[in-house]
Amino acid sequence: MTSTASTNGTNDISSMNSANGAPARILIIEDDVDINDIMAARLGKDGHACTQAWSGSEAALRLDTQEFDLIITDLMLPGLAGEGIVELVRSRSAHTPIIVVSARVTPTDKVSLLKLGADDYLTKPFDLDELAMRVEVQLRHRELRREKATRDVGAVDAIGAASSADSANATAAGDPNIAGSADSADGTGGNATRGAIDATSPSPSDPNHAGAAFARPAHDTRNVTRFGRWEIDSDARTLSVDGRDISLTRLEFNIVELLVKHPRKVFTKRELFELAWGEPYSVEDNTVNVHVSRIRSKLKDTGTDSYISTVWGLGFKLVEE
Repeated sequence: MTSTASTNGTNDISSMNSANGAPARILIIEDDVDINDIMAARLGKDGHACTQAWSGSEAALRLDTQEFDLIITDLMLPGLAGEGIVELVRSRSAHTPIIVVSARVTPTDKVSLLKLGADDYLTKPFDLDELAMRVEVQLRHRELRREKATRDVGAVDAIGAASSADSANATAAGDPNIAGSADSADGTGGNATRGAIDATSPSPSDPNHAGAAFARPAHDTRNVTRFGRWEIDSDARTLSVDGRDISLTRLEFNIVELLVKHPRKVFTKRELFELAWGEPYSVEDNTVNVHVSRIRSKLKDTGTDSYISTVWGLGFKLVEE
């Protein structure tokens, strides 16, 4: 595949993505020119638009001016290291997939990167077909998350509209100043007269007017579940402790939501992985443990990190203080 230099100093390899009719925009950050070119060429064959950067500093500039669907980054980079790239991307987006490729092979390195927010880790040397498959998996998960978010927004809008309509109808039925809500006391057709709003009466928008209540929802329509001092809002995808919001990544929230929705269930690591990640659990690894550890760390200063209990030999469950 031919690579042509673009005006912004990167090499762009573009073709159509058969899944949605548009190329997936991938930023490849690798200081080894040969490896960078090989990755870009291989992913370009799958229909992706690859933008290449050869230093962390250059990548940071690209991230300031362009949007990407997926990031592939090495760790040992000139300028800004790969860890800094992961932090930079995560500070701006919780959903952009990040795949780290590195010669570092220790479990500590992998755990550290997952804690920072990387979605996958591939050790050098790696197979190009395996890289391509991991890219496809991460892009598929990203698209599923976007579809779910769109459905959730639509559901919230529908609930809000229905709640407003119900509230308005209920107010109209009981307000004697609204046409048709009551017959006249003398039965002489005062319905029409009383149905008109008296010009001298307070406006319904006046907070002192009884009818002003129609502007407020009749009830809380949020999809909220509580456990101890925790409150999760599944629509807003937030966790709060005593009213204080706790910042969670997408996968961390998925784990917490599963535990809170089923507080008496012991989840195996396989169950948590397959439900939270949405993909088969094929090998025994430390991924779930790392994410649970990170959740506990974020909750430590609230005193509720002990809510997540390890059931040795099985998995995790919730226990209240």
